[in-house]
Amino acid sequence: MTVTTLPTFDDVESAARQIADAAHRTPVATSRAVDRRTGAHVFFKCENLQRGGAFKFRGAYNALSRLSPDERRRGVVTFSSGNHAQAIALAGQLLDVPRVIVMPSDAPSVKRIATEGYGGEVVLYDRDREDREAIGRRLAHERGLTLIPPYDHPHIIAGQGTAALELVEEVGRLDMLFVPCGGGGLLSGSAIAARKLAPGCQVVGVEPAAGDDATRSFRTKQLQRVTNPKTIADGARTPSLGSLTFPLLLEHVSDMTTVDDRPLLETMLFLWERLKLVVEPTGSLAAAAVLNRNLDVKGKRVGVILSGGNVDLRQAAQWIRDGL
Repeated sequence: MTVTTLPTFDDVESAARQIADAAHRTPVATSRAVDRRTGAHVFFKCENLQRGGAFKFRGAYNALSRLSPDERRRGVVTFSSGNHAQAIALAGQLLDVPRVIVMPSDAPSVKRIATEGYGGEVVLYDRDREDREAIGRRLAHERGLTLIPPYDHPHIIAGQGTAALELVEEVGRLDMLFVPCGGGGLLSGSAIAARKLAPGCQVVGVEPAAGDDATRSFRTKQLQRVTNPKTIADGARTPSLGSLTFPLLLEHVSDMTTVDDRPLLETMLFLWERLKLVVEPTGSLAAAAVLNRNLDVKGKRVGVILSGGNVDLRQAAQWIRDGL
């Protein structure tokens, strides 16, 4: 499979085997309170409990473990606001691959500190004035590194799809699956898996309202962009879908919806307080869409991917004090 080939369900199954000894098979949580509130039977896939605190480890390990010996020796570079950064840093540590991570200077400190703690070399940039992809390409050229983007890469997409594969394997048929969406790696990979294993399942992507480029792309069938959206969902502040994730989204995803920051924060706190699950804002997107009834889920078996749990508690406390 080359870096321009759209991944398939066979690739998701291959990724599941590739990461089996490294990634956690994360638990599935249920809640009678959530079921009463929604009128549905809701299953939460807890990727907040994945290694590195997010689903991103799945794709990162799948991609890095498939590098050639020479590529492993020379190392990799990526760009990320946090969770993919941590995942590449951790996967590289396990596989002995040097890694350089381009991160925005305003990334949550908890994510930057964790990335450095896993041994990643962090290069900071100004989100408002600099292009992270250009910096990544420049470093790759100057240092002979392999560029591993955060979502627009077939091994990354296939790896992320293993989260939905595990969910359906564990709970059986789903009528709907809600998935957070930034650049679309998790959404497209999950949709590939869910639509294969549960052909009638409606897969719904969920974005922050301020960063609705994927939703507009889905509606118009033309790639849309957004510039540095202001939202607490920092993991979904991506400029656009990618050349791989966009066509996969159009082919496999049933619908898209968005969530404002206030209900997103309320959902995050609900997950903390009622389900005892520490989930970050981006990781709460899918749950927020279900709990706020963006779509009709009554009487249905509904999967929800909680994509990450790397919360900057000081920042969260500030949001709460300020009431957003």
